[in-house]
Amino acid sequence: MSAAVDYRAMRPGEAGAVSALIIASFDEFIGPDYDAEGIAEFHGFAAPEALAARAAGDHLVRVATVDGTLAGMIEIRDHNHVALLFIDKAYQRRGIARGLLDTALAAARAADPDVERVTLNSSRYGVAAYERLGFRQTGPERTVNGIVFIPMAMRLGD
Repeated sequence: MSAAVDYRAMRPGEAGAVSALIIASFDEFIGPDYDAEGIAEFHGFAAPEALAARAAGDHLVRVATVDGTLAGMIEIRDHNHVALLFIDKAYQRRGIARGLLDTALAAARAADPDVERVTLNSSRYGVAAYERLGFRQTGPERTVNGIVFIPMAMRLGD
């Protein structure tokens, strides 16, 4: 990628744009595997006000921008669980997910140096990408409140 990528905390007022990126990506790549309940559940979780509230609380939300354009985002809860990781379609497969994960985990480990393992619940679409990032499946596919996911985890080195 020739353009510089900036990784930083989500700023106040950016939740709407970040939510729009999440929902557009979800609707295109993940939503087709969901029923109406799962789509509504996910859209509620990714809504701007919900995202802003979690970011103002104890969730770590980081964004990636390329030349000022929002390219991706990550949300980590409890310093050890990736709640959301989405990259805009135009920027996928360019290392931005890796950069977001590394940046967010560095901040998480600074806040809690004892973190040894990071978990996430992947969509079917995301499994291969998460495997490339070092995650491995830890259980069978599940569905909760219409959300279809595969549990995954990664051990962190020192």
